[in-house]
Amino acid sequence: MEDAITAVRIFNRFYTRRVGVLNARFLDTDLSLPEARLLFEIVQGERPVAADLRRALGMDAGYLSRVLARFEARGWIARQTNAPDGRRRPISVTEEGRAVFRLIDERQRGEVIDMLRALSPSQRTDLIAALATARLLLDPERGKDFSIRTFRTGDLGLLAARQSIFYKEEYGWGRGLEHNISETTANFLRDFRPGRDQCWIAEVAGATAGSIILTDEGDGLSRLRLFYVEAFARGRGIGDTLVRTCLGFARDVGYRSMMLWTHTVLASARRIYAGHGFEIVETAVHEDFGKPEQGEIWRLEL
Repeated sequence: MEDAITAVRIFNRFYTRRVGVLNARFLDTDLSLPEARLLFEIVQGERPVAADLRRALGMDAGYLSRVLARFEARGWIARQTNAPDGRRRPISVTEEGRAVFRLIDERQRGEVIDMLRALSPSQRTDLIAALATARLLLDPERGKDFSIRTFRTGDLGLLAARQSIFYKEEYGWGRGLEHNISETTANFLRDFRPGRDQCWIAEVAGATAGSIILTDEGDGLSRLRLFYVEAFARGRGIGDTLVRTCLGFARDVGYRSMMLWTHTVLASARRIYAGHGFEIVETAVHEDFGKPEQGEIWRLEL
């Protein structure tokens, strides 16, 4: 915990300095960063009221009132005078206010471009994923939307590393599992058959959130492998969508059945399998992952 606290505080100090949070004149304007953010919310919103802005930004009510009064005096905003409830007067932005916002927006965009210019395309991709992961870990309720895509270069290595860490942290499974995962991904890449094998990656705001693999086992049998969803991404329906995507592909390319190997302890995954019609056909206890676990083979006729 102490390491995490230190890391967050170091990053906070770095980034507040980097973006000028403490500057009285944000981006060389007459606004501070909180004031610029308030103007942004007004421009982006649909005639918000002060109470909505206060909740969205977590601003002190008195400070918010003073800033709004300043904006109104400068002619940047207008408040509806004949609102039914005088305490909830919709706020609209004027053309003068939009001009100020455009200036800030253009300068901030320029600052970000300068910040990113030194990064290679792969570094920018890493940054997108890292920022999304940090945001979702600290605020998992945001960003409920997700996407599913097929695998790209480098995904299988990252998948193997992440799943090995995930199962070690969640279930205490050790090198035996890591060997199993690494062997599976290596074989998948070596033997990949377009139109018969596939891997799908789930993403939330650019951060990897889960995966699933399908392989050809011969004689019309397919196999579902390496299915998982990151802890921060649960509750979005990602797992069900990954399995449904895998099954849809298998049916489309003509597989007659699908099998998978899982474990009794993986309750969430088992519920998804059962929900799609898979049934247990065999069980056996093993110690391949460093401690006794009951493995299960499930099968579905397509």
